[in-house]
Amino acid sequence: MTSKGSIGLLNFFIFNSKYGPREGEEEKKIMFYSPEEADIDTKVKNIGLAEAIAQFSATFSEIPCQSVHTQKTRQLLLQPEAGFWVVMTVSHPFQEKTKDGTPYLEYREDDVQDSVFQAVLDLAYKMFKLFNGTFEHILMRADGDVEVLKQRLEGFYNKYLLTLRLSQCDLLDVFNGIHFLPLDKNTYLRIQCFINRLEATFPFVKYTAFLYNDKLVWSGLEQDDMRTLYQYLTTTLFPTYMAQEHQGGGQVKSQAVGASQYCKFLTGPPDLTDERSMGKLPRVFVSTETDNEEFYLLVYRAMSATICLLVNVKCPLNVPMCRKLDAMMAPQMTKLASDIKEQHYQRAPPQSAADPVYKYIYFNHMNLAQQTTMHTDLQKQAGITIPQEIMRLLNDINADLAQSNTDGETIVKTTSDFWVVGKKSDTREFYVVINQKNANLIEINEEVKRLCTSHLNSIFFLD
Repeated sequence: MTSKGSIGLLNFFIFNSKYGPREGEEEKKIMFYSPEEADIDTKVKNIGLAEAIAQFSATFSEIPCQSVHTQKTRQLLLQPEAGFWVVMTVSHPFQEKTKDGTPYLEYREDDVQDSVFQAVLDLAYKMFKLFNGTFEHILMRADGDVEVLKQRLEGFYNKYLLTLRLSQCDLLDVFNGIHFLPLDKNTYLRIQCFINRLEATFPFVKYTAFLYNDKLVWSGLEQDDMRTLYQYLTTTLFPTYMAQEHQGGGQVKSQAVGASQYCKFLTGPPDLTDERSMGKLPRVFVSTETDNEEFYLLVYRAMSATICLLVNVKCPLNVPMCRKLDAMMAPQMTKLASDIKEQHYQRAPPQSAADPVYKYIYFNHMNLAQQTTMHTDLQKQAGITIPQEIMRLLNDINADLAQSNTDGETIVKTTSDFWVVGKKSDTREFYVVINQKNANLIEINEEVKRLCTSHLNSIFFLD
């Protein structure tokens, strides 16, 4: 028995029925379709089928249809805005088997879990909205010119879809949480004071977020906006920056007197001595005070500390202004980064890739706080991963707990001697995978209680 297929993206499209209401005008419904090389009949047929399913299911429920199951595929549907549907179809993995000497394909439908890929689809829309605004906002600014929306969709999704790693998606994609850095209260207050001074000195900086390594310390954004921005920073911007650093392509360092050589803009001017180039300066759209507020995203790093500045687009942001920002931020952020490193990592025990024998995921729906020892860099370097069947089991337990309005706990022992535990309490969820062959139920229950006490009491502040 050999594996022959994995989860793959078959198509991804966006349509709005009001733009092609008459027979023969179905092509006008298409806002975006991938793969682009598909013939027009295939595009119209697939969109028509998705449209029919959505309309038919609406007669039975006020909740829009979210998924369609077939033997070979899974189709996920999302209606993020009135009239607009975003649809993604993925292939089921399969294995080649033989029965009575005859080969056949067995499709593993259970490997594709609705909640995981609904989360992937939802993030695909939210990431577009972060950098472009809502579909309706784009149309409003373009005086209803749908071609403008189509161009924006094409420009974004032709690149974004290439980044999807569908076979690696799991429960962490469902939560899409934020890793917070626990700090002592004095250090936290110093960071907040620094941000307050920065925003008072430069009034065009409207919102700010402060991170250390890949963990969030402080944010002035709404949770949903910060969650999407955090995903962009930790999966795209920071890894790209680190890759450039390793290749020796780092940007020009800070010009501030006494500043560390490790201070620089990640987005913004690549060279503070060249007043003609502002470099890459993304625009983002957030919904804090009003919907679709547009800002420049200016990201600055000092050692391991990063600050994200959302700057009013009406501000004439230029290199001289960035030099002033650099002069203020570099020395203060360098000191903060040094203090955080000293006081935080002195408390942290040395880590080993093979230790501990347990792996866990914690998530709080109230503040989006997430902690996990799954998929860590140390484990990846050592080749240690949680088996896919265990990750699927975790997601099944999560789906069962999500259907209940009450707190609950599930404990499962697998045939491969893994203990898998899922706990739900109020807005918090905690999942543990323990590889202890000779443990019993009472011992596992006590171990989970100990883990909750030792690991989750300092999500935000150290003692």
